[in-house]
Amino acid sequence: MNFRNNTLCASVRLALGALVIGSLSTAAFAQEANADQAKSKTLETVTVTGSLIRRVDVETASPVVTIDRAAIQATGKQTLGDLIQQLPAMTGGNVNPQVNNSGGTGVSSINLRGLGSKRTLILLNGQRLLSKDPNAIPADAIERIEVLPTGASATYGSDAIGGVVNFILRKNYQGATFTANVGQSDRNDGEQSGYTFTFGQTSDKGSIMAGVNYNKQDGVESANRAFSKNALSLSGSAVSVGGSSNTPYGHIQLPPTLAGKFNGGAGCASGYVTLNPGGNSTRVTPANYHCYGNSDKYNYASVNLIMTPQERTGGFITGDYRLGEHVTAYMDAVYEKTSANFQLAPAVYGTGTGVVVAQDNAFNSFGRTFQTPVEKTDLKFGSRLTTAGNRAAFTGRQDAQINTGLRGDFTIADKNWNWDVGYNYGHQSTSITTTGLIDQTKLYTGSSTLNANGSATCPAGVDAVACQFNPFDNRSAGSVAAIKAASTAAPSTVYQIQKTWHAGLSGELFSLPAGAVQLAGGFEYRTDYVHSIPSPQLVVDPATGNCVLGSQCLAAVQGGYTTKDLYAEAFIPVLAGLPGVQSLNLTIGDRYSRIQGFGSTNNLKFALEYKPIDDLLLRGTMEQVFRAPSLTELYTSGSDAPMIHSDPCNGYRGAPAGSPLALACQNVPTDGSFVNSNAADRTQAGTIVQGAYVAGVPIKPEHGTSYDFGFVYSPSYVPGLSTTVDFWRVNLNDTLTTVGLQSLLDVCAAGVTQDCQFIKRDATGNISPAAIEPITNLGTINTAGIDWSANYKLPRFGIGQFNIGVTASYLKYYDLITAPGVADADVYKNAGRLLPYGSSASAACPDNAGVCLFPRWRGQGFVDWQSGGWSAQWRMRYIGRFQNGAATGSPQDSYPNGESGTILKYGATVYNDVSIGYNIALINTRLDFGVNNVFDKQPPMLYANNTLNANTDPSSFDLMGRYWWGRVTVKF
Repeated sequence: MNFRNNTLCASVRLALGALVIGSLSTAAFAQEANADQAKSKTLETVTVTGSLIRRVDVETASPVVTIDRAAIQATGKQTLGDLIQQLPAMTGGNVNPQVNNSGGTGVSSINLRGLGSKRTLILLNGQRLLSKDPNAIPADAIERIEVLPTGASATYGSDAIGGVVNFILRKNYQGATFTANVGQSDRNDGEQSGYTFTFGQTSDKGSIMAGVNYNKQDGVESANRAFSKNALSLSGSAVSVGGSSNTPYGHIQLPPTLAGKFNGGAGCASGYVTLNPGGNSTRVTPANYHCYGNSDKYNYASVNLIMTPQERTGGFITGDYRLGEHVTAYMDAVYEKTSANFQLAPAVYGTGTGVVVAQDNAFNSFGRTFQTPVEKTDLKFGSRLTTAGNRAAFTGRQDAQINTGLRGDFTIADKNWNWDVGYNYGHQSTSITTTGLIDQTKLYTGSSTLNANGSATCPAGVDAVACQFNPFDNRSAGSVAAIKAASTAAPSTVYQIQKTWHAGLSGELFSLPAGAVQLAGGFEYRTDYVHSIPSPQLVVDPATGNCVLGSQCLAAVQGGYTTKDLYAEAFIPVLAGLPGVQSLNLTIGDRYSRIQGFGSTNNLKFALEYKPIDDLLLRGTMEQVFRAPSLTELYTSGSDAPMIHSDPCNGYRGAPAGSPLALACQNVPTDGSFVNSNAADRTQAGTIVQGAYVAGVPIKPEHGTSYDFGFVYSPSYVPGLSTTVDFWRVNLNDTLTTVGLQSLLDVCAAGVTQDCQFIKRDATGNISPAAIEPITNLGTINTAGIDWSANYKLPRFGIGQFNIGVTASYLKYYDLITAPGVADADVYKNAGRLLPYGSSASAACPDNAGVCLFPRWRGQGFVDWQSGGWSAQWRMRYIGRFQNGAATGSPQDSYPNGESGTILKYGATVYNDVSIGYNIALINTRLDFGVNNVFDKQPPMLYANNTLNANTDPSSFDLMGRYWWGRVTVKF
């Protein structure tokens, strides 16, 4: 597949002449609320997610996982994101409300096959959802969720690489329903409450259904759980409390002239000192300072959150009205207003945030200038402004989506055709108010004179309060007053708009002996636009990598592009009703897309369905996939604080000019003495993340192929039993990713010299905050696995009806090749591994969740029971074993304890959830009660030096522990 100008007719000729290959599978995860509510099959044609053809058959070549309304309600979840992320096909890290650092916006991402939310297409009633956030859809509006865990670009266009999730709205509802939900953890925190009111009316002319909803989730601090109350770092076999070198008492580089005062004249092994509590910062002696060590690290964890607070208010309306016998007007609309926030430890302050402390500053007794090294004599320091309070960002987001149009049908030569013309509009406005930050320009650190009473005298024009700020003792009275005066709140706003005009047509072309040949086709025209307006105090300076407030730095960006799609899909029944061939059907599809600024592409689809007997369906799909760069990947810019575990320039002794190593090691001493201070001290570096257009790098869409082979077996001799097995594979080229600092260093030294320009080092050879982590095309991803499911509706017993089922996914491999075609390019084999924060392998992490986990096995199981008005459910969630680290020399060697070659192994994690409910028919009321994580399973300890949040992976594991919930539903 090439991104170049071509024609649809050429691609159609290619499609019709191509060899049919591929295959696919379906896993069914569906639970019935009551046996009496089971619906009989009808001859009504429907469009199943993954195909454009209207058919009677429910089982097709598309491996659709269906979550019905009863299954949604049985979990007790108030937001849909929590439910979707538990599916076995979700792996590799997700953002959710448990993610504090890099989260806290109320968003839950959907990440099929570990390929990331940006490679998973989200639909609402078959049309694109701008926000891609399932939490922005009122849960009470949903009839069912159809999950297609395979590529579908020929069907839906860009983004559908890992798969598609289609949220189907309820319709034809008569009456009204009120629901109230409550919940609380076993530790009396994390309270949630929610209320919904839904009503509808249906008549011969049409129907309308609408609802309003409100839900609230309280935040929970890390200090409330034993596993997260301290930042626990693993060094060798020792576990220490603390995590950041930026401490309230300072992390101050000691000049050689003062080193002899410490450690009996031997100096400090770390090269840094920290102020003693109550010490006099203007006298650099062992009485006032001591050598900085691991025990001095700042425990930032306790004030962080393991559940971010959220509050949502929203509503929906869906309806249709028959304008005539063959024309119907329709409209689907949802709106959600979300408030959420994250909370972090107090702001970092020092040379890493752009501070310069003059050599002759009144409070500088070290005899050197402190700044990001320009000269080799310059010193570095960092501190934590605890007197300013915790940092936080309060997000207010409004999501609106409306799809409206006309649909109808007509007949030509006794062949029925359906048509649809509509307009889909999505709008998202996000306001973020950042607090706990300091306007660094209001803290004076220039030339001044120390007075006998310990105060400072500054040049004329310097604010009197700012003059008394002591950068080496931010707890002094003068510093506290100056910090208070410099504290500020910074508002920023981001707008996103997506407009899609769509028209579709489907119907029967002609008949063959095996059945009717059907065709579906259409056209889409889509525009995407983003506009980011940060507070002036947060605007990043690309020369320094910092902003006035020193944290959460951003850039003002604005841009967009248009996409034009022309598509067609044909369904051809080849054989039917023959011995050994109950049916044999072929589907061919093609989509031609022209993307402004990126050329054009054709993506083909071939699908085969074969039923040798009634009980067995064999099916397969091959589909070309692609993804155009998102607006964020093109235009984003902001500060980052990555971890790194190694530097190829450690021990550097020079290299030929222009060689990859020489380009990676500019400004690094050539005497072999260099050791990267961030890697050695396990401290965060400072960098700037830049989108491709901002960084000035060429970029192109991703492209690849998705394959699926499988079968569905429903033996007639065991009524109610159905099982599926699916073999899937995705090969993706030119993957778009943020090249993290560790990856940047590694790929540059390995020979990808075009990335060397983004490595910026200071005069000592250490990483400068002006270093850039660009978003660009980097390597390929190859992944494959097996899905299996079994569902059995047992014969009815006297005690009631039982349904049992299990769904599992096995990840055979997930390989990331960073530089295909380059000699000695690293190949990261991520299946069965944790990719720790800051590691080179974490470049494969598709979403910004801090870490990502690729266990070999994930699974779900359930047992449902109904009897009369009673029902009960037991659900099991399984996350398989994994490891962190690898042998020395392996690309997966992640230094999990600071030492090369260490491997930490972790066992499987199993969660159990139960619920029970009863219908009180007399008063039209239902009561439900449940417990999630019944056995209070705690998350595995991954350690702060490998993670970004809570010493563990909040995107994969439950942090709340045992959680109780209840719900009452009243129908009118």
